[in-house]
Amino acid sequence: MSENRNCNNMPSKIKEAVCIDTNRVYDSCADKDCLEGLRVYFTAPAQRIIDRATNVRCRGCEVLNAFIEVERVPFNRGFYSVDITYFFKVYLDVFCGAATPPTTVEGLCTFSKKCILYGSEGNVKVFSSEFSSDAIDNQLDMVNTNPRAKVQTVDPLCLEAKLCRPCDCCEDGCNISRVPGGVARAFNGDFANYEQEPQKAVTVTLGIFTIVQLERDVQMLIPAYDFCIPSKECNCETDDPCDAFRRIEFPIDEFFPPREGNLRDSYPIGGSCGCGE
Repeated sequence: MSENRNCNNMPSKIKEAVCIDTNRVYDSCADKDCLEGLRVYFTAPAQRIIDRATNVRCRGCEVLNAFIEVERVPFNRGFYSVDITYFFKVYLDVFCGAATPPTTVEGLCTFSKKCILYGSEGNVKVFSSEFSSDAIDNQLDMVNTNPRAKVQTVDPLCLEAKLCRPCDCCEDGCNISRVPGGVARAFNGDFANYEQEPQKAVTVTLGIFTIVQLERDVQMLIPAYDFCIPSKECNCETDDPCDAFRRIEFPIDEFFPPREGNLRDSYPIGGSCGCGE
């Protein structure tokens, strides 16, 4: 097996040109947003705890989902608006008294933004006979070649959390539209009925990094060197756990964290890329 060639040992000459069907990224942008004063919504049991709170502290935040819509920009051929709505799950430590330990509650907040990206043009309809496991080899549904948007993000940084009066931090009266089912299932209980104004509210400030891409299905002609053949055999032997442990390198970075300069990402995140709220 060691004599077989793999992708890292390509021959020097191109053997042929092959046509592949793949996704091509036509346009993309990177952004970092500081989301100030986002209103946090709670389930009914959590809201009762918030109403008794004297202080709050943010423990963390995660992205539950992102709804994405792609629409053609009028009078600007080939450009599309990408509307993104994020759903965040925020973890808060709630203090209800000087001598009592904090209670951790979970809340929901949302944020919407829009990007204008180039996605080229194409109006053909695509049909495929690809096998579907839940059908008797039926043809798959028709799709078109409109560009698809892809959003990449990491869990945001929770920069600040504070208590406020609902009338001071909720211009819309602290109302929230119907929570999508997939998002609501991430919380225990139903969300509070805000027709009756709560006694206290919470706002958070989040920092989030995002990459947005607009891509299409295309056929591309690429050079082919050879097939990728594995260069090693599968090892099915069960190692002694102590022998396996001895082969693991000592995690020096865990004991001696790297300096700031070694952690900087070489990719320039930031600046304007055509994205806006």
